[in-house]
Parts: sequence; structure tokens; C-alpha cells
Amino acid sequence: MPLEENIEYAIRVQDVTKVYRLYDKPIDRLKESLSLSHKNYHRDFFALNGISFKVKKGETVGIIGTNGSGKSTILKIITGVLTPTSGEVGVNGVISALLELGAGFNMDYTGIENIYMNGTMMGFSRRDMEEKLKDILDFADIGDFVYQPVKTYSSGMFVRLAFALAINVEPEILIVDEALSVGDVFFQSKCYRRMEEIRQNGTTILMVTHDMGSVIKYCDRVVLLNKGNFVAEGAPGKMVDLYKKILANQMDDLEAELSEMNDFSAGMDSEGGENAWAGGDSLGLMKEHLTINPNRTEYGDGRAEIYDLGMFDERGNLTNLLLKGEYFTIREKIRFRSELQAPIFTYTIKDKKGAELSGTNTMFEGAEIHSVKAGDEYEVNFRQKMTLQGGEYLLSMSCTGFEQGEHTVYHRLYDVANITVISNKNTVGVYDMESQVEARYCPAKSQAE
Repeated sequence: MPLEENIEYAIRVQDVTKVYRLYDKPIDRLKESLSLSHKNYHRDFFALNGISFKVKKGETVGIIGTNGSGKSTILKIITGVLTPTSGEVGVNGVISALLELGAGFNMDYTGIENIYMNGTMMGFSRRDMEEKLKDILDFADIGDFVYQPVKTYSSGMFVRLAFALAINVEPEILIVDEALSVGDVFFQSKCYRRMEEIRQNGTTILMVTHDMGSVIKYCDRVVLLNKGNFVAEGAPGKMVDLYKKILANQMDDLEAELSEMNDFSAGMDSEGGENAWAGGDSLGLMKEHLTINPNRTEYGDGRAEIYDLGMFDERGNLTNLLLKGEYFTIREKIRFRSELQAPIFTYTIKDKKGAELSGTNTMFEGAEIHSVKAGDEYEVNFRQKMTLQGGEYLLSMSCTGFEQGEHTVYHRLYDVANITVISNKNTVGVYDMESQVEARYCPAKSQAE
């Protein structure tokens, strides 16, 4: 039965399932097709399993989830690239899709010829494309290469032209699949500005991205998928929190969250800040719920062992994903194998190139640390505000000390875990100084005065 027409919605997805048949050996496909007894030689893989959601006209909706969740599959079904096994999709408006950039290009045609050809495929006349041509070429900014066959283009020029074409045809519905990560930082900035322009003009946008900063900044609503199943939909901040639980493999916590859909106040003390010692105790080893570097470097004389570690966001979630501007806690648990007079506990955050960006230790902070004996343990929390720019970072930590004036390493973990910082406002440089901006407008005095 076709979906009911409703002009309020640009996209309606109802009970969509996509099943692929997987065969262990190529010959099994032939055996199955020739089998008189209709014996199955395949197993079913559900790329999507009964997915339903709606997108209102003029709304920006994000679809998030881990790799293999079915995000790209649902976009291809909406755009007609794939046919669902069951279920229905309704689209009300002209779609411009940024799925696989340049997928419709003929490599032997010039850039200009591909622009006209793709415009025709999208339903535009040659005159329509002539009117849009200047905007497309200005946006792509590839110069005279536009008159050369696209097979001679660099990968950067190719995606610039493909993006410029897709985003400058004034679509009613724009569908984006990770396309905003193309090109250099200047081109990406231009893409985001254009995205914001068409969003303000009322274009419906459906986007798939792993950039949680973009999700929080641009999306009105977010749909969360996991392994082909619909998990939840709602406000971007709440859905990102649920997504972080999936990444940390906290499925029990996720189920409880979904059943209650509470206000995320768990783990907050009576004054509104995070209870530094709350969370983690019921999870077993914290590190089992984080992304830990299997190739980390560790060394020390063995008199202490950092046997567990964790990172908690402002809401008490154990996660590698942290929001810029929020407080977070780094926790480490240390077990001692011999007597030590004055252990020092540290952490350091580095960028991907290995440059140390920030860090501290209990000695710098003036924390009171007692002497320990074999069998003792320490649990140490470092709580601070995340002011680093959005991006990927590496966490190191150690337990050290001074003996006869010499610095001694008891246990050190280099690059033990990654930190992904999500930001909807990046400034220049490594960290944000959180400037307070005031501007006063002084109009020119008129000639009459």
C-alpha cells in the first residue's frame, strides 16, 4: 500500500528492510539457483531491519551510528539507488544527493560536459544549467581544467567539481553522506557556508556523518541506528550521548536509557557538577568500555601498575568522545607491589603528531598523596574543562616518583587511549581561550551634522 501523501513531510520511511544474501562460496549461488528442492545455500544479512522515520520540509536531520549500521544503505534507498527488500519510502521534492561524489561522471567527458549531462539526469534543461554554470564553476574553482576530461583531474579537483554541481542546483532536498570531509580546510569551510545558506533558505537536509560537531551544530533532529536497527530519534545532544554508549559497548546502560529516556541528570551532584567518584564501579574494568590502543608503549620498574583507566564526560558517561566546553574526568587506578614514599600520578594529552598539548600531575596540583605499601591501591581523578579544538588526540598516563633526587618511572602508558573532541565552534590554534566578544557599532555622522 502506498504511503499517504502528506505535504508536511519531505521524506517518509516506513518499515524499510534491506536483506542481502551471503554465500560462503561463489558456487553456492549456482547450486541454490539449480536446486530442485529449493535448498538454501545462503544466510540472510539484514543491512536494515524495519526502519521508520520522517523528515519534515525545511528540517535538517542527521543519521548517526557505528560503521555497518545501515546509514549509507538507507540514503541509497531514499535516493532510489537501492530497492528495499520490504517497506516503503516516500519523497516529496527534488533531490540532490551527495553520496559517492562523481559517481555519475563520465571519465572521458570534460568537466563542462559532465555538468550538463548530470544536470539533465537531475531533470534540468540545458538553459537551466547554463544559468547555474557560473555559480558551479566559481564554487569548484578548478580553473581551465573544467575544459579537460575529468580522467585527467586530481582527486581533489574531481570532488570539488562533483560537490559544486550537487550543491548549486538549488535542490528541495539535499542528501549528504560524509561528503563534507572532501578537499582542503578552505574548501570544507566553503562547503559548510553553502550548506548553511541553503539550510536557511528552507532546503530539507538529510545527512550522514561521523563528525558529531556537525551533527550538534546543524541538525534539528537526529536518528540513531545500530547494526541495521532503529535505536532512537530526538535532540542532537541526547542522541550523541546514546551513540557514545554504543561506542563504549555500554549496551545495558543504553537499554536502561532508552526505557527511561531521562533528563541525563544521573551522575550529577546536588550543586549541578559531576560527582567525581560516581560512575564506573558497576562496570567492571573501565578500560573494557573504552577504545584502548593495542599498540601502546608501556614501561617502568614494575613497583606500581596502572591496572585500569577511564574517561567520563560531564554526565558521567564512560567514553572516548568528549564535548568541547564541558568538564570531563580522567580516572586511573593504580596497584602497588612494594613500599613507596611519594608516588606521583600524571596524565598528558598529545596531538596525532606527538606534540604535548596539556597535562598535569598530583605534584603540580598540590594533591596530598600518602606513602604506600605492597597491596595498597590509589584511585585518582583529574577533572578539568575541555578547551581543545575539535579533533583526535592521544592520552598518556604514568605513576612516577623521585628517589635520591632521581626521577623514577614505576609504570608509564604512552598513547594508551584516544580522545575524540566534538566541537560546534573551533577557533584558531590548538585550544580555545574562550574569548568574550563585545562590539559597538558607531555609524558615520551625516553631513548635515
